[in-house]
Amino acid sequence: MPDEQRLFTVEEAQELLDGGVREAAERIVALRADWRPLQRRWRRVVLAVGSNGGALSIADTERLRVQVEEVTESLNLLITEVGALGIQIKDLDSGLLDFPAEIDGGPALLCWRVGEDRIGFWHSPEDGFAGRRPLP
Repeated sequence: MPDEQRLFTVEEAQELLDGGVREAAERIVALRADWRPLQRRWRRVVLAVGSNGGALSIADTERLRVQVEEVTESLNLLITEVGALGIQIKDLDSGLLDFPAEIDGGPALLCWRVGEDRIGFWHSPEDGFAGRRPLP
């Protein structure tokens, strides 16, 4: 039998947000911004090593590998922590979070993203972000 999905009231979701989830989401956005150029550099290194070595120093290559691993690990830990609370991370780049809820007796997602002060929107699971509506 699958686990029951946690449903949040607006108040519960806001409390989690104010209690540390906001900072975690902001950190996810920042780490994701750091991760992208590191990944691009790492792909170039891998291609260079695969062809002719690219005159790369072992120390520089190792430093880059460690950076990529550290940022990836930090990002994965935050994603796991937020997800363990029952919150859905919809977009890492903008810090878009959905909190499963019920509105007017039907399934809904309370919707928040980094930069917003409070949870002020919701949408149905089918409508997604494009169908955001102000909370009643």
